[in-house]
Amino acid sequence: MTKYQSLDVWKVSMELVKEVYTLTKEYPKEEIYSLTSQTRRSVVSVPSNIAEGVGRQYKKDTLQFLHIARGSLYELETQLNIAVMIGFITNESMLKTTALLEKALQLLNGYINYIDKANLK
Repeated sequence: MTKYQSLDVWKVSMELVKEVYTLTKEYPKEEIYSLTSQTRRSVVSVPSNIAEGVGRQYKKDTLQFLHIARGSLYELETQLNIAVMIGFITNESMLKTTALLEKALQLLNGYINYIDKANLK
């Protein structure tokens, strides 16, 4: 198995974590236990589940964790759209984050396809 730290998808998802933490600093303080916390948990879940999936011994387990990471990306996208909708952030301030999110999703889908087609147990 590949070390997860060398995977582009893991590296991009780590960049996304940093970007989301920076972005959510703009959220109102009263949201710290609500949308701020939920958004940060979603983004942290992405590289965490990639790492856990890579550490699993079986292809089926690996794919399950990679699918969870993908679900967290969609959850994050929804939470960012909510933040824009309610005025916590602007569309413009979300552009870099959205670009990283889309890149992470593209890489993750590619990695899922690779693992799915790989001749592993």
